[in-house]
Amino acid sequence: MPNISTTYSPISPSERIVALDVLRGLAILGILMMNIQSFSMVEAAYINPSAYGDLTGINKWVWILSHIFANQKFMTIFSILFGAGIVLMTSRIEAKGGSSAGLHYRRTFWLILIGLIHAYLLWHGDILVTYGLCALIVFLFRKRSPKLLLILGFASISVAALLYLFLGFSLSFMPSDAYQGLMHGWKPNAEIMSREISIYQGDWLKQMAHRIPSALKFQTLVFLIWYSWRAGGLMLIGMALFKWGVLTVQYPKRFYFMLMSIGFGFGLPIVIYGVTRNFAANWSLDFSMFFGWQFNYWGSLFIALGYIGAVMLICKSMNTNKVTDSFAAVGRMALSNYLLQTIVCTTIFYGHGLGLFGRIERLQQILFVIGVWVFQVIVSLIWARYFKFGPAEWLWRSLTYLSIQPMCR
Repeated sequence: MPNISTTYSPISPSERIVALDVLRGLAILGILMMNIQSFSMVEAAYINPSAYGDLTGINKWVWILSHIFANQKFMTIFSILFGAGIVLMTSRIEAKGGSSAGLHYRRTFWLILIGLIHAYLLWHGDILVTYGLCALIVFLFRKRSPKLLLILGFASISVAALLYLFLGFSLSFMPSDAYQGLMHGWKPNAEIMSREISIYQGDWLKQMAHRIPSALKFQTLVFLIWYSWRAGGLMLIGMALFKWGVLTVQYPKRFYFMLMSIGFGFGLPIVIYGVTRNFAANWSLDFSMFFGWQFNYWGSLFIALGYIGAVMLICKSMNTNKVTDSFAAVGRMALSNYLLQTIVCTTIFYGHGLGLFGRIERLQQILFVIGVWVFQVIVSLIWARYFKFGPAEWLWRSLTYLSIQPMCR
């Protein structure tokens, strides 16, 4: 095959947009605040905090603060950045008169393959397959106007919300066995939870009994009714924001301050109100799964924009400092750090490692999160001194460009 690297090559470190790296670093670290629940507790506890574990006192407040400031917020940012990255990469190639389709689809193919390996061999909560599948479609819209991309993005995001409302209103007409199936996923009985805990406290091969069906469910049913519409819509919005220059610090400080103020000003009250409503409903399936979920679904969009405004404001005001450098280093090797979080956490919580699955309450989970954050920042800063890419990024780029990329600086 032709050596495509003679014409096109990955963005060099000197060409990178620091603000995007800082934002990506924030997102990859922040997403662990929610993923830690999936690594350490039964699957149902991620969507229904009353399903498992202590939800009183400090543990309750840990969940509330994590939900308000992290749940879906950093996934939203990362999806937006993924869409922006598609425009950034393809526009560079097309500006040179080349065709970006082959490169994009090869890049996406390898991402999906990495995601499948991640999902079925390590952790069922993988998001890479979702991003890869959505990227196959959103690529086709990359040349549309920012205004149209924004409209299409919000329309796509709305589909999942409408589907959930439809399912919520359909509960009273649902056959009893189907309703019980939903209940087993929302608030499983002691036998189901005990089995899941036993599986993940077992060896790697035993974990397959839960990992494979869960990963398959996420990549089919959940993808069709939720992930695809939200992630794909956010990618379209990311394309629009990138084209407008919002993500590349091209606006004055007052714009980003306004974005931050509007984002937090609207998002926080919506999400906080949703928390109070769900607790008032005792996290019942009939309300919280399809109706109470809507508050955070929409509020998280505003809070994510608030985070984006805050990061852009910091980058515009301070240029570079130790804080932004640390987040940027993590962001430049986001794929490696995402996979590293899985390796570290599954080693801590699963049976092939320390076997702490199901034994750690939410307060202790956050302590583990902080420890992983510190570890990843230190490793990323040291790695960046000597290498151009993270190890996973190097492999991904080499496969994409059909040529082994230079690793050392």
